[in-house]
Amino acid sequence: MSQFDQVSVLTKANIYFDGKVTSRTVLFADGTKKTLGIMLPGEYEFGTDVKEVMEIQAGELKVLLPGSSEWLEIRGTGEFTVPKGEKFKLEVLTATDYICSYIHE
Repeated sequence: MSQFDQVSVLTKANIYFDGKVTSRTVLFADGTKKTLGIMLPGEYEFGTDVKEVMEIQAGELKVLLPGSSEWLEIRGTGEFTVPKGEKFKLEVLTATDYICSYIHE
């Protein structure tokens, strides 16, 4: 998806890891939420409060998903899902553009 229509955007940035990962929150009329962000090269670990779907729009990274011993590589575009209440690791190799969708089940 290249555009979201009829949304609200929170102007305060979400800033993590000394500014190396940033995003803005987009709220939809149906109550769903996404964040649009950029990750700079580095190694990061995140936790989830709800199920998250990460859509990589551009960039290069490796992700270690919960319960896996093998890193998933994404170059260019790709997607991965992280269950609720889990942690995942990222090794971001180039500046990476992403969309994170929060799924309440």
